[in-house]
Amino acid sequence: MDNRFIIRAMTPDDLEEIVKLEKECFTDPWSLSTFIQEVKYNHLASYVVVVDQSEPPVIVGYAGMWIIGDEAHITNVAVLPAYRGHGLGKALMVRKVKDSIVAGADKMSLEVRISNETAIQLYKGLNFKEAGIRRKYYEDNKEDALIMWKYYEED
Repeated sequence: MDNRFIIRAMTPDDLEEIVKLEKECFTDPWSLSTFIQEVKYNHLASYVVVVDQSEPPVIVGYAGMWIIGDEAHITNVAVLPAYRGHGLGKALMVRKVKDSIVAGADKMSLEVRISNETAIQLYKGLNFKEAGIRRKYYEDNKEDALIMWKYYEED
């Protein structure tokens, strides 16, 4: 990730832009009300954005997780299509791993579409391991999800 990009905490002021990004990245996007709940009221949740600092600055990706006891769970990772392939997804994931360790987690899980080979390879490169399948997990097309876990003591 080059220095024109920064990663910072997501704020309620970001949410309108996040909803637009969500619609561009996902076939079954989260609603504004879901993001408001996550960012303002869910004490388990932690979200960050990646910002392209050119003029005008624009949010080009985000990642979120929940911390439940000693486990972190990735809820979402998204990067605008025009910005993919520049290491932003990896930078977001590295940031969330660091944030989770600071919060006391010693492992992290996520689900990813079986068809999303690019994301699966990214997660494997970060030492996530395949752990199972959630059948018909995704509402939009009933696609299966691959469950992946990362155990920090293995790094």
